[in-house]
Amino acid sequence: MQFMMTLILVVQLLAALAMIGLVLIQHGKGADMGASFGSGASGSLFGATGSANFLSRTTAVCATVFFACTLALAYLSTPDTRGAAAPGASVLDQPAAPGAAQIPGAPDAQSAPAAGQPASAPAAAGAAQIPASGH
Repeated sequence: MQFMMTLILVVQLLAALAMIGLVLIQHGKGADMGASFGSGASGSLFGATGSANFLSRTTAVCATVFFACTLALAYLSTPDTRGAAAPGASVLDQPAAPGAAQIPGAPDAQSAPAAGQPASAPAAAGAAQIPASGH
């Protein structure tokens, strides 16, 4: 499994580098105007319009390979959760991991008041200690 992921990652990186190189050597839309007046494109290896078609098709193939490798890596890196929860169950329905940290500021079970006892009001006690200002 690890060998397969490494192989797909290498193919993805090579496709990405090839795609970057192909995009950088392509002519922009404005370069066609200069080619019509005789500047070097007609003497290229693929002819006047052959290089544009070849480069754009090769870029599309590299993009397809890159996309397929990305999907394959995402599929292979997803953990197998069969049997962990019911199909279609939400992550929120699953129990928390043992030893997981509690929410900061939430009362823990030891400091929570027992059933039938009134909860203390720290805000009221703090308000009584603040002296009144003479404004």
